[in-house]
Amino acid sequence: MNKPLWIPSKERIENLNLKSFLDFLSAKHSLLFSDYHELYQWSIDNISEFWETIWNYSGIISSEPYDSILQNPVMPGAKWFNGTKLNFAENLLRYRNNHTAIISYRENQQTLRLTYQELYKLTAKCTYSLKAAGVKQGDRIAGIITNTPEAIIAMLASTSIGALWSSASPDFGVQSIVDRFSQIQPKVLFAVESYSYNGKMIDCSDKIKEVTANIPSIEKIILVPFFYDFKNPIKQKINYDLPSSIYIDDFLNNQASEIEFVQLPFDHPVYIMYSSGTTGIPKCIVHGAGGTLLQHFKELSLHTDLKRSDVITYYTTCGWMMWNWLISSLMIGSTIFLIDGSAAYPNLELLWQKIDEEQISIFGTSPKFLSICQKSDILPKQKFKLNSLRTILSTGSPLLEENFNWVYKSVKQDVQLSSISGGTDIISCFGLGCPILPVYAPEIQCRGLGMKVEAFDEEENPVIEKQGELVCTKPFPSMPVFFWNDPKGEKYKSAYFERYPGVWHHGDFIKITKNGGVIVYGRSDATLNPGGVRIGTSEIYRVVEAIPEVVDSLTVGQNWNNDVRIILFIVLKGGAKLDENLKERIKLELKTTASPRHVPAKIIEVKDIPRTINGKKVEIAVNRIIHGLEINNKDVLANPDSLSYFSALEELTF
Repeated sequence: MNKPLWIPSKERIENLNLKSFLDFLSAKHSLLFSDYHELYQWSIDNISEFWETIWNYSGIISSEPYDSILQNPVMPGAKWFNGTKLNFAENLLRYRNNHTAIISYRENQQTLRLTYQELYKLTAKCTYSLKAAGVKQGDRIAGIITNTPEAIIAMLASTSIGALWSSASPDFGVQSIVDRFSQIQPKVLFAVESYSYNGKMIDCSDKIKEVTANIPSIEKIILVPFFYDFKNPIKQKINYDLPSSIYIDDFLNNQASEIEFVQLPFDHPVYIMYSSGTTGIPKCIVHGAGGTLLQHFKELSLHTDLKRSDVITYYTTCGWMMWNWLISSLMIGSTIFLIDGSAAYPNLELLWQKIDEEQISIFGTSPKFLSICQKSDILPKQKFKLNSLRTILSTGSPLLEENFNWVYKSVKQDVQLSSISGGTDIISCFGLGCPILPVYAPEIQCRGLGMKVEAFDEEENPVIEKQGELVCTKPFPSMPVFFWNDPKGEKYKSAYFERYPGVWHHGDFIKITKNGGVIVYGRSDATLNPGGVRIGTSEIYRVVEAIPEVVDSLTVGQNWNNDVRIILFIVLKGGAKLDENLKERIKLELKTTASPRHVPAKIIEVKDIPRTINGKKVEIAVNRIIHGLEINNKDVLANPDSLSYFSALEELTF
């Protein structure tokens, strides 16, 4: 067994939320556990009782009690906390004092701060104006918006009414946004006019025009300027012709000061998120209020040890589920530090500097950022104090052993490095940190409480110390409540329960270790995941194959430098040549039509694309080949000889 890189001190353990939770279980339920592993086993053996204790310990605000904890304990179909009534926004806005709720940093602008009281009042104003615009329970509100307070206020106002919130990052291309939002038919759109990335201002005016022209359901557009000071608003002027638009300062210009939180069932939808769109346009994943609250409280309070006195940040956009996860910190009463812009502008020391300046105690990032810092010879511990830093969270791709070693050598020795893993599908995590457990490289410390996570081998047997498919064999409250436009639940069942009926199949290869930890080896399906952002291959094909010279294409993700890089294979028309000019045209088209994240690292010409007899491209087979793995089912291919084009390609070695 590897030696632990970090062991929590006795003093730290005594002050943990998890220690308080164990005392709660002892006092209220006469339950005693000697370590985390005993607690975890109890939580998965007694699913209903566990989640009831989370409900009670978290202090969920509800107007009606529940009749039962778990009805019909099967997947899909489990019904949690039936009979209760609550409101998502009310639980996130339970604190209304002068403690700082949000610190907002964006490139080349002053840092803004909002207290919980100010956040509540601004949400009240936004709620009032949404109602005045005709928004009611069940309507959809969308955001093409940056990681700033405006996004949080819009989400809280929407969910206070019982409307559903859905957001996308403004760096997505028009078609990617339309593919998502046109399905859910939003009534109102919050949209940023511009944003700054890496020191460059990017105008979104034309993008907003195109998106709204293609989504006729949008009745009102709230424009958000690049920088808006809530305490000293400056009158904005419409600088381009956009019907039914209003600036956010005018939208919030009312005397409302209180919110009437609509009381709704436990599983009433609050968020619509999106699948990668591998086999077509993205699927719309709908998440419920109660399950999101319980899961996020458990993960933030017990696994991350987030307290009211903490400042927490996660480098994310509003198009990634980590934004939703981060914002749930409000129900703990903590301070959220929002970052809008590049993590490397003006230099790679920015985020480490902000840890000191804002006394950040929980810092969320990605393996890619840690690797870039390592390769750039950044030594945070030599330049910064980092006294406040207690925990580093990392997700988006597997955290490698070299990342662990670099953190403990170059950042801080007494810090909990928590690699975490879950997904948009569950708006939470399967693998998490645990503040009473040691840290071993390259492991995620533990499986989440109440989540019966197992690794299935090819015979569907759970295995330890062996790679297998990540599955969850008991229901959990943050499963999607349904997919949008999926009345019979066919897409929903196909997405998670087709391979193992009654068992959640997540699509990751993992190993559960003897320590009780988890090692993730990446996706077992064809979804691309560069930098932790899920990208569907069909989104790339739609753009690339519209280029006249391209006959066919196939894209896969290649594990590279502790991340995933996109490799694009193309078949060209006779006489066409893959020169630098064509490569740049393909990249530019992907960047502008989809997003910068869709741009491949390598574009390689091949003679043929492997397909099944039914005509489907076989990305997984190519992915296995370029990673040196064996292909066992060539007989399902219409053209198995085409696989030879993808082996031993020199371009994939640099």
